Amino acid sequence: MANSIHISTLRKMLKAGDPVDLKLWTKSGEIQEWKNCVPLRYNFYKGTQQFKLLNSGQIRQARLACVFMVNDMEVFL
Repeated sequence: MANSIHISTLRKMLKAGDPVDLKLWTKSGEIQEWKNCVPLRYNFYKGTQQFKLLNSGQIRQARLACVFMVNDMEVFL
């Protein structure tokens, strides 16, 4: 696991506010890939983060526990 990070490191990366590339599982179990997205609001109690996809301008929300890759690095719990 040389190219992997802990979820706490992911939270620190997202707190910086720089654009990231994500791969995550959705509620239905499919895998989505979000390219060039900027983190917005973080909800500590729900464990969710809002992202703005810069290519389309959409605002989306994801559970951070469902993110398994960020910038080609594996995320583990």
